[in-house]
Amino acid sequence: MPPHDFPRSPATERDSAPGRRARSRRVVIGAAATALAALATACSTGTHPPASHAPTSAASASAATTAAHAAGWEPAPVVALPSQPPASLVVDAPLPEQLAAGLVVIRYRSENLRIVPVYGKGALDVSPRIGHIHVTVDDAPWHWADGSGEPLIIQGLPPGPHKVWIGLADPTHKVIDSKVVDFVITTQGGHH
Repeated sequence: MPPHDFPRSPATERDSAPGRRARSRRVVIGAAATALAALATACSTGTHPPASHAPTSAASASAATTAAHAAGWEPAPVVALPSQPPASLVVDAPLPEQLAAGLVVIRYRSENLRIVPVYGKGALDVSPRIGHIHVTVDDAPWHWADGSGEPLIIQGLPPGPHKVWIGLADPTHKVIDSKVVDFVITTQGGHH
């Protein structure tokens, strides 16, 4: 036997890295099998989780919805709503620190409408209501549409007064609400 090939005892084999990995795999597989067996047993015996305390009648559901609205909660955006309040747009003034550097950052949000990049007539039937925004800078003859819901970032405007028109639109581009933001750039902005 070559001098570098020492015989290994069972204890040495058990404590080696491959031996520890094999033991670890057996433990994980055993735990997974036990969990799967418990789940299969629960499903086959008809065992169900306890019922929730959600309202079961239309009257109690309506009362719960009214109470939730009063507490500032909105319905989950995963169920169709029989009626929806009008959509509106809320726009903040540009962030002053960035504006001083020539960078325009405008935060906005919609109320009673989710801003998503979905367009077309078929999307009018989606509930809760969805839409996007249109943006025009300095009365340009063109605009762009944005469905991200992220703040608007505009750079490269020359020093002086500017305005940004933001329109909240439905999926067919019909404007529902709009706001104008006026601001003054005092310094030429660079690339960010």
